[in-house]
Amino acid sequence: MHLRCRSFTTLPPEAASLRKDIFMREQGFKDEFDALDSIAVHIVLFADGKPAGTCRFYYDDKAQSYIFGRLAVKKELRGRHLGLTLLQAAEQEIKARHGRSIMLAAQTQARDFYARQGYAAQGTEFLEEHCPHIMMRKDLSA
Repeated sequence: MHLRCRSFTTLPPEAASLRKDIFMREQGFKDEFDALDSIAVHIVLFADGKPAGTCRFYYDDKAQSYIFGRLAVKKELRGRHLGLTLLQAAEQEIKARHGRSIMLAAQTQARDFYARQGYAAQGTEFLEEHCPHIMMRKDLSA
């Protein structure tokens, strides 16, 4: 499988379609799109030329950190480390912007995935659209 990540400064239709399919249709989220989409960098992973996954990141002045999120991989392609490929692509771009930390709100089912990549849980679990999440953070200066 030939993989290629592309970054976009506006929400591309491939990312919007993937997020609708995965977060809204598959997982039942209603409030998938927000104003942050207009300031985020969107990454789309193409597998053999077809959209396979997406994520986004943006800088948050209040948190003084980059915020990573909306990681989604097509159901039939899961288990092939494509989520890791997207996360690493975002981390590389954030490091290139001299980012010192990354924060994310992980679905608790994905907590171990992020922990294996060096993210540490912060605070207590919370619900986002009836789905349990936990804030996690990774220091990039280490």
